[in-house]
Amino acid sequence: MRKADEQGFREFAAANAASLRRTAYLFCGDWHTAEDLMQSSLMKMYVAWKRIKDLDNLIAYARKVLLRTWLDEKRRPWRRAEQRDGELPDAADATVDPDTTSAKLWARELVHTALLQVPPRQRAVLVLRYFEDLPVAEVAVAMGCTEGTVKSQTARGLATLRTIVEKLDNSSGRVAS
Repeated sequence: MRKADEQGFREFAAANAASLRRTAYLFCGDWHTAEDLMQSSLMKMYVAWKRIKDLDNLIAYARKVLLRTWLDEKRRPWRRAEQRDGELPDAADATVDPDTTSAKLWARELVHTALLQVPPRQRAVLVLRYFEDLPVAEVAVAMGCTEGTVKSQTARGLATLRTIVEKLDNSSGRVAS
């Protein structure tokens, strides 16, 4: 790779790695796996950099590569048997009201736990639409499907997420405020 191309890739990777890692975490629910997914996606982009460097929207392409990398990883047999039921530590902010913080952390954990139980394609649509704030057209391009499919997967995903959140909320015994 030419020095100028490599520098361009390095700048792109440095500017977008954190965002891609966060999106990967929302897909898979594990920071270590998210780091691996982000790195694998960037490696794939590095190999193809000569062909893709002139694309209009490189970050959209990167999200597409990340999504496909995650879906490919999810299909691998050794991933299906793995169970992750550990808890992630949250750092407390001493300047925030403890009651409010507790409620927010509880709600965030509830939604995240429920999101991980939503089927992969529906989860991908929900993450791209509501966490990455992408329009339907960009999600359709990233997922390689029609806008109608994105809309139907969004509706199904939200319904599934709502059902799972209600089940988890009822089983926790906590009263939502």
